[in-house]
Amino acid sequence: MIPLIPAPPPELYESGPVLLRPAALPPLPATLPRPPGVRPLRPQLWLVATDAHRDTAARYASLVLDAAELARAEEFRRPGDRATYLCAHVGLRRLLGAHLGVAPRSVTMERAPCPCCGEAHGRPVLPDGRLHFSLSHCEGLSLIAVAAGPVGVDIERVPPPHLVTEAAEVLHPAEAAELAALAEARVPDAFARVWTRKEAYLKGLGVGLGADPAAEYVGAGPVPAAPPGWYLADVAVPDGHHAAVALLR
Repeated sequence: MIPLIPAPPPELYESGPVLLRPAALPPLPATLPRPPGVRPLRPQLWLVATDAHRDTAARYASLVLDAAELARAEEFRRPGDRATYLCAHVGLRRLLGAHLGVAPRSVTMERAPCPCCGEAHGRPVLPDGRLHFSLSHCEGLSLIAVAAGPVGVDIERVPPPHLVTEAAEVLHPAEAAELAALAEARVPDAFARVWTRKEAYLKGLGVGLGADPAAEYVGAGPVPAAPPGWYLADVAVPDGHHAAVALLR
């Protein structure tokens, strides 16, 4: 795949620019969707480090992003949040443009109908549906997925303990029980693990947090529990973070 923006530090990423880490995904099922005319067909994950790319993303933003994206970037009050948003969206457009063979700014995105209410505020999609993508970012890092079928990704920082206590109430009862059984020091890390799995799956469905996070069990332990019809995996990311990807089988 062509470079998107200059290569990140080699101690974080094993090869290539804005890299798909070879170890990020376990072996994939052989029955994933295969759309006509788009390569590569295997799902790809790209991790963007804001500190490595903020200057390049800011320089290219006006040439790559549309008016709505540029306006959204200006709404961020913290410079770090604005830089992460620009890195994520410049990277996404350059990646999609490379796959589709068009200029990044020519990539047309629209909102899919919301599965909950039918209104046009669902997940971002390409109009022809030949290629699927998902984007997530937290402070300092962005994760992009491109796949032949529905896909969702999420990346989060490990939260402080007091936030876990509040948020654990919205998990599946079995997940909440798994967290309650852990030593206190291990709970924030396990919560980040289960939450990224859950949000990646809900984004793959196209409902996001408009659905009840407690409805599906994805597990807080070392191995994800994929809902029926889905493939769910943890993604290797820098310490202090967790990430996950969900793919429709």
